[in-house]
Amino acid sequence: MYQIPYRNTAQGATSQTWELRLKPHPAVNSQFKRCVDIIGSLVGLLILGILLIPIAIAIKIDSPGPIFFSQERYGLYGKKFRIWKFRSMVSDAERLKLLVKNEANGLFFKNQHDFRITRVGRFLRSTSLDELPQFWNILMGDMSLVGTRPPTGDEVALYNQRHWQRLDVKPGLTGEWQVNGRSQIKDFEQVVDLDLQYQSKWYPLYDLLIIAKTVYVLLNRVGAF
Repeated sequence: MYQIPYRNTAQGATSQTWELRLKPHPAVNSQFKRCVDIIGSLVGLLILGILLIPIAIAIKIDSPGPIFFSQERYGLYGKKFRIWKFRSMVSDAERLKLLVKNEANGLFFKNQHDFRITRVGRFLRSTSLDELPQFWNILMGDMSLVGTRPPTGDEVALYNQRHWQRLDVKPGLTGEWQVNGRSQIKDFEQVVDLDLQYQSKWYPLYDLLIIAKTVYVLLNRVGAF
């Protein structure tokens, strides 16, 4: 039995524990899925190696600060891990967050015209090149090529039991949310619906279908900003 403690500030509770599924989701122990992840991450890291220098130079010229951005996220069964991306915002973005209106509904944050995003960062986001470093997270086993959107700590602090079900599988570089609206999805409950839909539909070859759809979405920049 997996149990995840968290602080629910919305209800004033100091801590609570949700009990998750006794039997792991089939995707968790799928050797086929892990093989696809390893092969895909190696290919992704090769692409990262080719594009690293030009992207790094562009980031440094455009905005002072580090090349990479890292943040603590929550993965399978609420396990913490550090996610890596190319920096797409100004270096003091977190301090400026209060000045940006949240255009999303629920437990995540979105703003199409967020002034903290740099010129290079906007291009990296629209092409998803900012996410290339996450292939390292996939190789290390913290993420999968296909899964759920990896949540932040301030999100999971307000989760209810339904929301925790998203983490019955590993978070993914892509998923149902990526191929069914991407940045245009601004309702958290819709994200949860899509994540749970992925779990109910999943079979080993389904990941390959999602990956193929993702390639189409990226090449045509569908739903990106």
